[in-house]
Amino acid sequence: MLRRRHLGRVSFLEANDLQRALLQASDDYLLLFEHPATYTRGVRTLEEHFLVPPSTLQAVVVDADRGGDVTYHAPGQVVAWAIVNVDDDPAAGKAHVRRLEDAVIATVRRADPGGRLGEVGRLEGYPGVWADIGGVPKKIAAIGVRTERNDAGQRRTLHGVALNVEIDLAGFTFIVPCGIPDKPVASLHSLGLSITTLEVESILGEELDRVLGGHARVARVDRSAATTSDERPLIRRLRKAGVDPDAGLSINTRKPEWLRIEAHMGAEYQSLRKLTEDLRLVTVCEEAGCPNIFECWSAGTATFMVNGERCTRACGFCLVDTRKPMPLDPSEPERVAEAVVRLKLAHAVITCVARDDLADGGAGAIAACVRAIRERSPGTNVEVLTSDLKGDPDALQLIIDERPDVLNHNIETVARLQRAVRPSAGYLRSLTVLARSASSGLTTKSGLMVGLGETADEVEETLADLAAVGVQIATIGQYLRPTARHLPVARFWEPSEFFDLAERGQRLGLRHVQSSPLTRSSYHAREALSDATPVAAPTVRH
Repeated sequence: MLRRRHLGRVSFLEANDLQRALLQASDDYLLLFEHPATYTRGVRTLEEHFLVPPSTLQAVVVDADRGGDVTYHAPGQVVAWAIVNVDDDPAAGKAHVRRLEDAVIATVRRADPGGRLGEVGRLEGYPGVWADIGGVPKKIAAIGVRTERNDAGQRRTLHGVALNVEIDLAGFTFIVPCGIPDKPVASLHSLGLSITTLEVESILGEELDRVLGGHARVARVDRSAATTSDERPLIRRLRKAGVDPDAGLSINTRKPEWLRIEAHMGAEYQSLRKLTEDLRLVTVCEEAGCPNIFECWSAGTATFMVNGERCTRACGFCLVDTRKPMPLDPSEPERVAEAVVRLKLAHAVITCVARDDLADGGAGAIAACVRAIRERSPGTNVEVLTSDLKGDPDALQLIIDERPDVLNHNIETVARLQRAVRPSAGYLRSLTVLARSASSGLTTKSGLMVGLGETADEVEETLADLAAVGVQIATIGQYLRPTARHLPVARFWEPSEFFDLAERGQRLGLRHVQSSPLTRSSYHAREALSDATPVAAPTVRH
């Protein structure tokens, strides 16, 4: 099966870590995106092909493990990477390159039905796709790939093509593009073709789908243009993502029986509340208005929220305070560890607010909490639920190095609704965080909400992506609107639908799927870890 993903603008390093994870996936993947201004050096790049010192360039310069020489990427260029199985044959790489070239040629011909660009095709001895304008060949698409065996022994491809549409060609003047000094680079726009990057990306996706086998499962992040409107930004974003907010449920809509919870404020609940007050701790149970607070607190378990109680992001679903955050409290790790000891927790969950104001996104403080718990209560399993840390691999490594028993990062929603639901995050970035965790050998977990306007098939595609990057545990729960200022609930999913989603996740290879209307990220976290251990069979809970 080919899964095609249109991912928006992403950094080379994040996209590369994602494709390295997908090398091990059972399904084929086609990733389409743009890069910010970036120069990539292939394995055959000569340093003299930089015409100025790389350190002086107003762009990121990175080494790539693909074939070819140095090239340039920037907005206005469609990048497409195919991670697909090919024959275990030395000629498979060249055959794959020709398929990619065929797809680009077909794309340009569809985009230029009048033949304005002249002859579009190959140039003997020079990989890529060229437009012959008045006898002068100009390169419009670069190709660089490699093949590699994965752990299952399958030969798979990495990297792919970059097709220039509206890119600023000035970036190519600082290098010898692809190591070819005597042949110019062009874009579809520079050759007089008026078409948008998004339109070309869509066509290229279809043509690559065709040459790679056809019938792709497609998911897209929302990249629609901004519109002028008096509506609040979160409502505008939701509408642009294809969801009618006016058709959603009123905040006064009576919840169905399966979403009603009876409050049980017994001795255990009151004891835990007093403990969190005494130790000046924040719990996500309270801050996020979790519906399971009475059940969990009565059982003596809680999820501690560290790095303060104010978040630097304003996601459309979240109740956490978004005022300017306070400085970190250095005593917080010890206070969390003291609570774990007093509660005699077998499984402690540490979550956090997003702290984009901090250089490491708050990762160092989270790591300190893990260390403190391990020192005071070495028998306790520690689960960390972290933000995306702005995609910083070094920040994430601070947490990974502490080897938590579970590393959780929520993808929250399907690809199409990402910008509406959490505008400061990204679908590919979240997958990359999870891929980096899984590749380090940690038990990796993620979760999402339903009820925001997604379809069951979109949820399945998200679960497929989670499984493909190595996630073992997934949680799925009903979104409940905290206040009238938050995103509306599109509908209440029924218990049978949650069971269906859990079964889909199990078929995709997830080891544990906790799926029910009231499931939240940390709900039954200890049981999830137990079910996700290698000796256990895949488990569905609802």
